[in-house]
Amino acid sequence: MVPEVMNGDGEGERLARGVGGIVGLRSYLEGKWVDGTGPEIPLRDPTSGEVVATVRAAGADLARALAFARESGGPRLRGMPFAGRAAILEGLAAAVHGARDELIDVSRRSGGTTRSDAKFDIDGASATLQAYAVLGRSLGERTFLLDGDAEGVLRSKRFVAQHVLVPRRGVAVHINAFNFPAWGMAEKAAVAWLAGMPVLSKPATSTSPLAVRIAELWVDTGLLPEGAFSLLVGPAGDLLDHLGPQDNVAFTGGSETARQVRGNPSIVAHNVRVNVEADSLNVSILGPDVSPGSDTFQMFVNDAVRDLTQKAGQKCTAVRRIFVPTAVADDAVDALVDRLSRVRVGDPAARETDVGPVANEAQRASVEQGLAALERAAVRVWRADAPERGSFVPPSLYRTDAGRDAAVVHEREVFGPVATVVPYSGAGDEVVSLAARGGGGLVASVYSDDPAWAGPVVLGLAPWHGRIHWGSQKVHDQSPGPGTVLATLVHGGPGRAGGGEELGGLRGLMFYMQRTAVQADRGLLDRVLGATS
Repeated sequence: MVPEVMNGDGEGERLARGVGGIVGLRSYLEGKWVDGTGPEIPLRDPTSGEVVATVRAAGADLARALAFARESGGPRLRGMPFAGRAAILEGLAAAVHGARDELIDVSRRSGGTTRSDAKFDIDGASATLQAYAVLGRSLGERTFLLDGDAEGVLRSKRFVAQHVLVPRRGVAVHINAFNFPAWGMAEKAAVAWLAGMPVLSKPATSTSPLAVRIAELWVDTGLLPEGAFSLLVGPAGDLLDHLGPQDNVAFTGGSETARQVRGNPSIVAHNVRVNVEADSLNVSILGPDVSPGSDTFQMFVNDAVRDLTQKAGQKCTAVRRIFVPTAVADDAVDALVDRLSRVRVGDPAARETDVGPVANEAQRASVEQGLAALERAAVRVWRADAPERGSFVPPSLYRTDAGRDAAVVHEREVFGPVATVVPYSGAGDEVVSLAARGGGGLVASVYSDDPAWAGPVVLGLAPWHGRIHWGSQKVHDQSPGPGTVLATLVHGGPGRAGGGEELGGLRGLMFYMQRTAVQADRGLLDRVLGATS
């Protein structure tokens, strides 16, 4: 993969120079591709362990790069109407989709993904860009938004107030996780660009080859205004130290790193807006009314197995805790094990493979530590065979009857192909309390055909989760599953999950815009904002 694309001066050049097939990745800053400096960091194929790419520190003045984005990209984006920004997103979506097969191969070599898992990531990227393009076209020729209707001030009929939403004057800094280098980058960027903010994207280093290749495709389209997009590969350096009051940070990753981001002195001093998506001990709950073998029961099994195995369990929305009524616990475990026993673990290049390796050696070590903790706290009921080479870990299912007292299960997220079954009495209050032991999650799924039981459970789970998926007999074959993030629905969760909120259609733009109340004569507001007509 040594693609020919356009540089900031419009001249073709090789952006990724390599020897013996090893690609040297570059950052894209100040409208040009920048060589890194310092020691090389090798990036390995998680399947074979072979080096496929290298990165270095950016070798650029990041304060200057941020200033360039603010002063060049910001005004150009803000000057476009929403429909113009939407046209950019549509073109970028087409660029990703058009290179789909190439990107699948890059994903496999740099992230160890199966073809199915790579498509899930890459198609999620193009679909989210396209979804926000559709939203942007619907917003038309405006460059700002109105928030509600004009409201009277005191008793005056002429003196009114209108809330408006305008793009912020800074840079949207996006720090993305290793598990979705395509989708994670695109979903954040789509929302920020439509809102009118330039983007500086910082992909996770281990899977950055896919992010870099997509960035090359985007730059090559010529659609992005100069300064609207920057890409920083390798270490983040002092990036956060140069942020100011109009900048935003959207972070996806571990809670420990999230605390470091939030505590950065510049972020604290300038009250920089920060959105965090962190750890999540997502739950799947089987209702007491569901009989083994029913459509709803099968939906529960299929969704749980998909979440445990898809992307080798490396999804922020993957189920980690599976709550089943004690009366059917053995049946539920047997059904899960039966379905899991058909899972094939191996080389992601083979089309028959269901689960490949985790993304890198550090991730493998982390999952193995989590498995060791679960071995001491629960009973292993199933484990797949996995290759001993590369970054493979064996997909596993555990069970504990300790309920609330199973501290490891409720407090430690094992970010891999692992889940634990926890029986409960069948009482709604009990299972809501068990779910809450996770401290807040991205998604909870409930499987029940009894609204009298499920209704209070759904509402009881709501304060603890950003999204709830209610599976039942009538939709058993119609849902994409709880693990799929949709552009029209909010993505995020309280507490342990980071306290953030992304996407959600128009709601996502609010993070990148300033809400301001303008008080004035009704006629003047109408002339300037079109607010009261």
